[in-house]
Amino acid sequence: MDIWEVLNVKNIKLNMSAKSKEEAIEELTDLLVQDGAVINKDEFIRDVWLREEQGSTGFENHIAIPHGKSSGVAHTALAIGRTQHDIPWETMDGSDVRCIILFAVRLADQNTTHIRLLSHVSGSLADEDIIAKLLVETHPQRIIELLNSEAEDQTV
Repeated sequence: MDIWEVLNVKNIKLNMSAKSKEEAIEELTDLLVQDGAVINKDEFIRDVWLREEQGSTGFENHIAIPHGKSSGVAHTALAIGRTQHDIPWETMDGSDVRCIILFAVRLADQNTTHIRLLSHVSGSLADEDIIAKLLVETHPQRIIELLNSEAEDQTV
């Protein structure tokens, strides 16, 4: 599955008002509800928190990748947000979070599709240049291109 298939500019918010992990997940979930990817917000958010309980989804370099595999998801999608405030989040390097990549995964995609998407995004986040651009890029379309170019590099 290609990044273009699960991420569109409507699901990227570069000026989030969230000041906490809870607010960030709620704000990004609202984008996915508006887009029709999430059809049961409460159920999806519950599943995101169940996943968080298994271990933090904080990455490093100010990035978090929370995700929920849920029957509240109509079609697998991503939402990306950047906050105006550092958000406390358990991360691998102890950094606060400024960029959140929320995965909404429908149950039918919970194995191969989810793993492939996570692999593509993690591959992108392994590149410090991409992370630096992700934290400052002002055009949502360019963020999609950043993540997609890395995904294409991995399949070559």
